[in-house]
Amino acid sequence: MSYFCTASLVEFAMRVIIINGPNLNLLGVREPEIYGNQSFETYLELLKEHLPNCELSYFQSNSEGAIIDCIHREGFLADGIIINAGAYTHSSPAIADALSAVPAKAIEVHISNVFKREGFRQHSYLSPVVEGVICGFGMESYKLALHSLIDNKL
Repeated sequence: MSYFCTASLVEFAMRVIIINGPNLNLLGVREPEIYGNQSFETYLELLKEHLPNCELSYFQSNSEGAIIDCIHREGFLADGIIINAGAYTHSSPAIADALSAVPAKAIEVHISNVFKREGFRQHSYLSPVVEGVICGFGMESYKLALHSLIDNKL
């Protein structure tokens, strides 16, 4: 079965997995002044409605090893990875190595503008191995990443 995403009048097969790291299972209740009051599952349904012919899958874990296992498994099947590794962004060369080891192109996403926050959040182990970084646009950061993958045929 093939899946097609439409963006800018271009159609091509696209399978994307969104991977969220620690504490992102608490979106909607965790620090709503920073992260908003919508759960990721609710937002994901809106994304699927926005691009109904694009195959989107989702994985969330608070465990670094589980995130790496997901990248190893899905990175050979998906065309693209959108990853918000949460705090592991700032502490995990292992996740960066996993992203480097698979052919799927990845985009790093952050809901908040990490450059307006604590200094430790401004360093990313992932940024050097991904196609780009999108931060500071709330949940819409995921939609911007998805459109970047589609529009740029990454």
